[in-house]
Amino acid sequence: MTNIFPDRLVPENETARLRTLHLYQIVNTTPEKIFDDYVAWAAQLFNTPISLISFVDDDYVHFKAVTGAEGVPGLPRTESMCSAAILPDMPVVTTDYSAEGCRLISPDVAQTLGLNFYAGSALRMPDGARIGMMAVIGREHRTLSGAEEEVLTRLAHLVSQTVELRFQYLQAQQDDLWQEAQQELAETLDDNATLTRYLSTRNHGINLDDTEVQDLVLRRLTGVEKVLDRRLREAPTAA
Repeated sequence: MTNIFPDRLVPENETARLRTLHLYQIVNTTPEKIFDDYVAWAAQLFNTPISLISFVDDDYVHFKAVTGAEGVPGLPRTESMCSAAILPDMPVVTTDYSAEGCRLISPDVAQTLGLNFYAGSALRMPDGARIGMMAVIGREHRTLSGAEEEVLTRLAHLVSQTVELRFQYLQAQQDDLWQEAQQELAETLDDNATLTRYLSTRNHGINLDDTEVQDLVLRRLTGVEKVLDRRLREAPTAA
């Protein structure tokens, strides 16, 4: 996969994109377990030490959930690969954290942490705005297969739907139903993580190019999607 980045870090639709981001009232909010569960599962699926969900604000990238780099709330926009990764209308993979490879951002933080792999798929909201990233990050040079790209894209879609569901419930002041939905989703993701740990132990790691493993994972993704689709149908429509 070849990344083709534009010449500017700030997209032309930035005003509208930020309007959508702030509509969801999720930037710089306290941790919520369901998002922590997503990043924990993603790190398992992609055999990476770090996974995160980010929201790209005006000048700062906020980490809503992160595993493998706990205690890091985010990064300045000019230092985070997520801020560059929201620009192309496709998943982004990079194994080049040199100044030349990261010409839109400063790679100093990544180089300090010894990072050599980033793969991310945008969180896309119903109006098409790309407000953040679902990303997996590692220290070894690697690529992303077609099967892995599909799984990452579907994970990002699930996170996007969860952000939408959160907004619908909280706008309707139905915090109790949001908590109930989180619990149902968390139970589903816990089951998925248990299966992933079993597959990882049995196969000495997760190989999403193995058709049996891929089929099991895709079915689990579909299971989460069904929960979200049902909840979104039942949730009140935000004004």
